[in-house]
Amino acid sequence: MIMAYTYLTTEELSSVIKYDARVIREQLKDNVLFEGVHYIRPFGGRKILFIWERIEEEMLNGVCIETMLLK
Repeated sequence: MIMAYTYLTTEELSSVIKYDARVIREQLKDNVLFEGVHYIRPFGGRKILFIWERIEEEMLNGVCIETMLLK
């Protein structure tokens, strides 16, 4: 089975999760978001593409639907 992923640039991710792009680059990348898990560097280049589904999973880690419904 082939899984389709949604790839986002730092700026696109910034607008989705409401964090400044600089915070993503300087604080989240390589501390919370890891290469090969949450982002890739396609073709061995400098450009970084974040994998939305993995990041969303990480953000929701420990959050259950009941908790979300109560708020």
